[in-house]
Amino acid sequence: MATATVVEADPTSNDGASAFSGVHSPGWTDSQLRKYPFQTRQIPRLSHTDPRAEILIDNEEPVVLTDTNLVYPALKWDMNYLQENIGNGDFSVYISENHKFLYYDEKKMSNFENFVPKSRRIEMKFSEFVEKMHQTEEQGGKDRVYLQQTLNDTVGRKIVVDFLGFNWNWINKQQTKRNWGQLTSNLLLIGMEGNVTPAHYDEQQNFFAQIKGHKRCILFPPDQFECLYPFPVHHPCDRQSQVDFENPDYEKFPEFKNVLGYEAVVGPGDVLYIPMYWWHHIESLLNGGVTITVNFWYKGAPTPKRIEYPLKAHQKVAIMRNIEKMLGEALGDPHEVGPLLNMMIKGRYEQGPS
Repeated sequence: MATATVVEADPTSNDGASAFSGVHSPGWTDSQLRKYPFQTRQIPRLSHTDPRAEILIDNEEPVVLTDTNLVYPALKWDMNYLQENIGNGDFSVYISENHKFLYYDEKKMSNFENFVPKSRRIEMKFSEFVEKMHQTEEQGGKDRVYLQQTLNDTVGRKIVVDFLGFNWNWINKQQTKRNWGQLTSNLLLIGMEGNVTPAHYDEQQNFFAQIKGHKRCILFPPDQFECLYPFPVHHPCDRQSQVDFENPDYEKFPEFKNVLGYEAVVGPGDVLYIPMYWWHHIESLLNGGVTITVNFWYKGAPTPKRIEYPLKAHQKVAIMRNIEKMLGEALGDPHEVGPLLNMMIKGRYEQGPS
């Protein structure tokens, strides 16, 4: 199992919040964590100079780095500073009828005509976003907003100066050392307290840099794929778990009972390494105020010319994805993929060799 094997805490006996029992937690308390019906272990918190941190990243296992100074110039960012300096470009803002922001790929919506997204994306100016957020807070309604925007050349000069002051020397060394591909984007995330991004995985390496407020991050290794029941590849919610963590349907998703999470609460200055294909559930703490985060997404290292066996869990996930994509193209209809796969394996692989 691809587990966080260095500086690991014991699993909890009930809900994830108790993974932090007895842990010093400045700026937040256990009462701000949502309760879930599965066990968790703590993700190690280490200095970036600790050799154990390098071992974890080399092994593609999560770690919280406490002192990289990666986004040090941005630690002064708050809503007033951003509103004054971020510029007059358009920002992607998601509006949800509740606290969950389930990602969906708009390009895949044509594959599922009856699919109705539970949030909607709107382009607006930053000042409009701030006003919308304040309105939502004051009215106390169920609607929530979440800004998710790639940092680009429309931002103001002061934001550019801050961005150029990030610790690119350190992160570029991380990229080079591991032969990762190019930096694909820096995503700015600004969320309301209590916002939740449900469990999903990405096909890129990610340094998740917290700037303001605290976020709880629960990760699951790629070998827990069968416990988390992702949507089909052709579905708009591809790479997202179908399981509602707050009210799991164990009849429909029985293996979810066996899931084991690795969690951390990150605060200003912390950087969480989220390896490729690791599932992650992210929540802004309850009653914790606005959160600000910047992601650093990198393409993974190229596939080695010589494949080593047995394959790792994330390699098997990539193979499964490719099979689904290939079948969808060959059949000409993504809705035929599931029935064909079921027909192919039904009753054939359950018994051992005769």
